[in-house]
Amino acid sequence: MTQPPKPAPRDGKITLAGYIHRFRADMLSAHPAKLYRAKMAEFRTPFFRSYMVNQPDLIRCVLRDRPMEFPKSDRVGAGLRPLLGNSVFLTNGETWLRQRRIIDPAFEGGRLRDTFPAMLEAARATVARFVPGETEVEAHMSHAAADVIFRTLFSIPIEDETAQAVFHQFRAYQRSQPLVNLAAFLGPRWVPRLHGRRTRASARAIRRLILQMTTARKAQIASGTAPDDLATKIMTTRDPETGETFDAAEMVDQVAIFFLAGHETSASALAWALYLLAISPEAQVRAAQEADSFPDEPEFGDLKKLPFIRDVFREALRLYPPVPMMVRETTRPERFRNRDIPVGSQIVLSPWHLHRHSLYWSNPDGFDPDRYTTADGKACLRDAFIPFSAGPRVCTGAGFAMAEAVLILALILRRWRLDPVPGREPVPVAYLTVRAREGIWLRFSPRA
Repeated sequence: MTQPPKPAPRDGKITLAGYIHRFRADMLSAHPAKLYRAKMAEFRTPFFRSYMVNQPDLIRCVLRDRPMEFPKSDRVGAGLRPLLGNSVFLTNGETWLRQRRIIDPAFEGGRLRDTFPAMLEAARATVARFVPGETEVEAHMSHAAADVIFRTLFSIPIEDETAQAVFHQFRAYQRSQPLVNLAAFLGPRWVPRLHGRRTRASARAIRRLILQMTTARKAQIASGTAPDDLATKIMTTRDPETGETFDAAEMVDQVAIFFLAGHETSASALAWALYLLAISPEAQVRAAQEADSFPDEPEFGDLKKLPFIRDVFREALRLYPPVPMMVRETTRPERFRNRDIPVGSQIVLSPWHLHRHSLYWSNPDGFDPDRYTTADGKACLRDAFIPFSAGPRVCTGAGFAMAEAVLILALILRRWRLDPVPGREPVPVAYLTVRAREGIWLRFSPRA
């Protein structure tokens, strides 16, 4: 089995200017190797202090035990605000609580079961688009994840004209927008947060298209002709405390993050999962045999019959977490590992480093789906695995993403054999999500 690719960490110390230069070129290789074994590290700039935290009990404190005391840092959110506005991904405090009270019911277990038929149609359409030969799978998986979002959210396939326009605008935005806006992250708070003309134009175009869809859906709801999908559920759910629903502007914000989170993250992890199977022939054979036992006309409950494929996807999320870094901010003085941390410090939680941490994971850089059947692997799932964050701010669509991925992988493996393309090993880099610098190329062959 080929070792999964990993960016080489930098050697030795580096100046702030040198760090910025490397960070802009490749965030994943800008950090030193010691972060893969450190429990905490401090990074100072002229304007604030940043602490990367890799210790499970401290991560639990930030995400689970005291999440309201560690709000999301606006330094990171600044880069995404032109597109996401005041969405649940960026808000804090009472605004965030209100938004989650309205959104969460749409993704409860029963509703997830209701979305399965639309998810299945999107997965079948994905499999049908492949042809024998070499192909770049990130683009295919972006198309697949977008199709799932449109079918489950607005009951339209990606072939719909508006859906196509949104999809292409998002693809352009994803490649132009970094995960972290360095001007916001490294500068003082009073510096205006500037965005490139192309980024602003793309964000405006996406929001106009989403407004068209939400306005049309509002009219359907008023006339009693709206389909019973996620958009209708969210737009008609009232806050149990205030009785209010989302207005048009708020709904645009929320749809933007549903698409960004549900499309970008799923596409990234699915593409890496296919690559990991391609370079691991034994795992691919096992996964394909499991997929062969999957019913031709499956129901939602049948996904439980695919435990190995589920663990393959978990390994893709571990090795290539779609969101490699999360940033919180201290609201009061803290003391972590005998260090005093001032108010306003940035607390960096890095799934990229935590998931490959040598103190917690055996063979941390290797692909091993069977690790999750062991006691150590189950402990790491609980303590050192946060691809969807954790605690009250855990991704609302985590269950949705797992179901979608397992289904798509199973249907692909039933029909196609995957092989790597010699000379085209992918190089992981962080855009909005962890992608490959030149894409992920695989050879597809029909299964006999």
